[in-house]
Amino acid sequence: MNKLRYLILGLITIFAVTLYAQDDKALVTIAGEDITTGEFMYVFNKNNTQEGVVDKKSIEEYLDLYINFKLKVKEAEELGYDTVSAFNEELKGYREQLAEPYFVNDEIIEELLKEAYDRKKVDLRTSHILVKVGPAAMPEDTLKAYNKIMEANERIENGEDFAIVAINFSEDPSARDRQSPRNNKTIPGNGGDLGYFTVFDMVYPFETGAYGTEVGQLSKPVRSDFGYHLIKVTDRIPAQGSIEAAHLYLQMPENATEKDSAALMLKVDSIYQRIMDGESYDDLVKEYSDDKGSATKGGLLPKFNVNRMVPQFIAVISTLQDSGDISKPVLTSYGWHIIKLHGKTGVAPFEDVEEEMRKRLKKDKRAQKSREVIISDIRKEYGYKFMKIDADGFYYMFDSTIYEGKWEIPVDKQLHYIIFTLGEQNYTQKMFAEYIANNQNITKGENINEFVNNKFREYSDIECKAYEDARLEDKYPEFKAIMKEYRDGILLFELTNDKIWSYATKDTVGLKNYHEQHKKEFMWDTRLDASIYTFNDTSYVNTTRELVKSGMSDEDILSEINQDSLNIVNVKRKKFQKEDNDLIDSIKWKKGVTDNLDKNGKTVFVVVHDKLRAQPKSFNEARGLITAGYQEYLETEWIKELRAKYPVEIHEEVLSSLTDQ
Repeated sequence: MNKLRYLILGLITIFAVTLYAQDDKALVTIAGEDITTGEFMYVFNKNNTQEGVVDKKSIEEYLDLYINFKLKVKEAEELGYDTVSAFNEELKGYREQLAEPYFVNDEIIEELLKEAYDRKKVDLRTSHILVKVGPAAMPEDTLKAYNKIMEANERIENGEDFAIVAINFSEDPSARDRQSPRNNKTIPGNGGDLGYFTVFDMVYPFETGAYGTEVGQLSKPVRSDFGYHLIKVTDRIPAQGSIEAAHLYLQMPENATEKDSAALMLKVDSIYQRIMDGESYDDLVKEYSDDKGSATKGGLLPKFNVNRMVPQFIAVISTLQDSGDISKPVLTSYGWHIIKLHGKTGVAPFEDVEEEMRKRLKKDKRAQKSREVIISDIRKEYGYKFMKIDADGFYYMFDSTIYEGKWEIPVDKQLHYIIFTLGEQNYTQKMFAEYIANNQNITKGENINEFVNNKFREYSDIECKAYEDARLEDKYPEFKAIMKEYRDGILLFELTNDKIWSYATKDTVGLKNYHEQHKKEFMWDTRLDASIYTFNDTSYVNTTRELVKSGMSDEDILSEINQDSLNIVNVKRKKFQKEDNDLIDSIKWKKGVTDNLDKNGKTVFVVVHDKLRAQPKSFNEARGLITAGYQEYLETEWIKELRAKYPVEIHEEVLSSLTDQ
């Protein structure tokens, strides 16, 4: 939508039907449609700049504008502008935007935002055991997964080491040793250790389970879209934020023996002692570090957050406080490090991160919590009742073609059973099957029954929202009002653009005729035809004066003086009106050359060629003003036509009752 449309939709608010008083007396009848006093007075009061002042003159003037607006909308409807597909698509887009706030629970969003910021203040280190089960798994599969996670829980409660249980039970492949697909090397398992993270780094249920568990404790089983998790919190530190640090790195040899490890530890201890004795950290990094990419920069690493480094590294970083602090040697799965802190941001004040966090929250799955509450409220309000999906072998009519997106509803299936009701609406198996047929986005290897269950949850949520959406105008007068505002505004724009704005700019004959008939309205005031000479080198002033007096043109003088492209003098010639230029306003308006003047520290003089009397502007000189005047003329004539075409009846006795005069 262009800027002009935004302007019109903004201006149209003046005439919008919005929340208004209950007074339903007809103030004016336009083409058989009654406009109530409540409707009109709300609009008038909303836009009346003199608050509390209601006089007959202002009411009548405003009513005249309002009638003109209503007439144009009526004409647009009569011409079928409201049936054009482009109009309906545009209005639909506006409606979707305007309806969205009715499906957001602001209180929950604010609670989630506060919760997220509180969690942002703390970084957690956790380990987990995962037993996979889909979010829409069949009951027997869910029970099987739950029993397995509870078995793992029991073994840990009985004293078994968490890492050992994770290796034996967890379906997260990182828990145990595995082969790299790139080089066939062994990647050591982490025993379930996920390292450090902060808010938004993990799926919301996992994050909530972790932040709700004390250090050293085990959570209850937590269900996420991935399955069941047992979470053990192993560390809780103040938020580190964005970290800038350097390291001196000694790489552990591949397949290192105990002797290799001991030798490397002696070496790193020796280097550390030399740093403590005052030797330059940067010099020792350049000499010894195996991280050649950072060694030339004193070991400086790209900035990182806690979830981007191995946990042993972060644990040490958390103990360093000031820029320049250096750690004792720390062993990670890669080798030995001596870390030097350059800085860390910690947590910024809420007001500094609020906007960014709102955006992340909106994109994060936790935002569904607000939507879930709204959907739940809709179900309660309209009496949602779930019947049964598989009343006629519904699950069994799907086959492998669905993985290719080619599944079709079997023609021999009636699918007439009702699967749920909402208000007065019944939703059948066939309606649900059609939804699946149009949304065959099953992933490879996904269980078909789980896919169907997931789609049912998705479908029922969509239909609940659609059911409520279709009733917004009836439930919320302010929504109905603003939709009418947008509808009428778009209609008015389209019709006025066709009838006045675009038409006027293209009607060259009409514009020229209008100019001819209104020449006196497009006049130049008295003007001065003058050239302003500005010098960057004052040694050329007298020479230039002589050339001016000789009758040489501005162009020839510029060529003569500014040889070799030197910018010695600039010339600006124009027909100036009063207040166009301070310098021109300061001189006498008579032919000749002025004395030397000072303008912003530069020497100038003015050559006055002629003083021009007031005269009509040419068509091209005044085209913009002519177009505006012609558009105003066309609109005036159009209003006359509309008032003749559509009967307008002002109910004088009602109008009189609106004022005390």
